[in-house]
Amino acid sequence: MASDRTDELYHLMKSKGYPEEFCREIAYKYMDTDYTATRMIGYLYRVSNPRLEDLVDEMLAILSDRQQIIQKKELEHAQSVINDIYRNGL
Repeated sequence: MASDRTDELYHLMKSKGYPEEFCREIAYKYMDTDYTATRMIGYLYRVSNPRLEDLVDEMLAILSDRQQIIQKKELEHAQSVINDIYRNGL
């Protein structure tokens, strides 16, 4: 089930005249979290009528940022576990 932000992204893209299949693919397959959908919505409000290529480029940048955030959180958790072992032993 799609979130409200994902639906909002889909409808915004459609209203800007992008092809329906393209909008569906971007919104529901790639920008399917509130974080990614909100970032893409912000981009669409800041940049008037970006080309399809620019939209895909922004999508890839957003997904890359999201992946880096996930990786950072995983590394922070691993470091926390290691620190706990150092303090308390196994």
